[in-house]
Amino acid sequence: MIVIRITASLINAAAVILGGGIGVLFKGRIPEKVTQNIPRAIGLCVCVIGVSGAMKGDVMLLVVSLALGAFIGEVLNIDGGLNKLGMWLQKKLSRGSEGSRFSEGFVAATLMFCVGAMTIVGSIDSGLRNDNSIILTKSVLDGVSAMFFASFYGFGVLFAAVVIVIYQGGIEFFAGYMQNILTDALITQISAVGSVMILGIGLNMSLNAKIKVANLLPGLLFAAGYYYLFLK
Repeated sequence: MIVIRITASLINAAAVILGGGIGVLFKGRIPEKVTQNIPRAIGLCVCVIGVSGAMKGDVMLLVVSLALGAFIGEVLNIDGGLNKLGMWLQKKLSRGSEGSRFSEGFVAATLMFCVGAMTIVGSIDSGLRNDNSIILTKSVLDGVSAMFFASFYGFGVLFAAVVIVIYQGGIEFFAGYMQNILTDALITQISAVGSVMILGIGLNMSLNAKIKVANLLPGLLFAAGYYYLFLK
């Protein structure tokens, strides 16, 4: 029964695994001259996606949410914790290969695929109305993105599929209980904060900015709180 309720999320996860798997096959087989420029080009495209989404949000909400989120994220060291998880998975699955970008790929792909309006709205539509059109469209986009991400970051990108099943599938499964909470206006503001994080991923890819994007994750919760306190 649960599988039936989260079918769209399982399809999305499968698309990420398929696309990521293709990307992994090409990793290391493309000439260095090409591999140096392709991630920068992809990173610039990711920046555009991030900027376009962030512009839809309230400016003060973005500033307050991300500032508080960054503070909490640094105190909790979320980035470090996710990196440790990634390194542990790397040792288990890639036999401890040095220089792997496993954990970085896992974090970047998870944020890219799970933060955004399509994730929330698509999951609610699937769970409430059995309308999988948004999630299926997202699956195609995520599959293509996973291919390019995996060709740059490696095997860690594939593990974003697990988070998709848990997070996106959870929204899909409990959509009936969340429809009155996740309003269109709230989704817009949360997605705008997430888009700033996606911009950070793009800057890391294109300029090697070394922004600890995972430490900004608490900003998503602060965005919801700010919305209910000041904007609703």
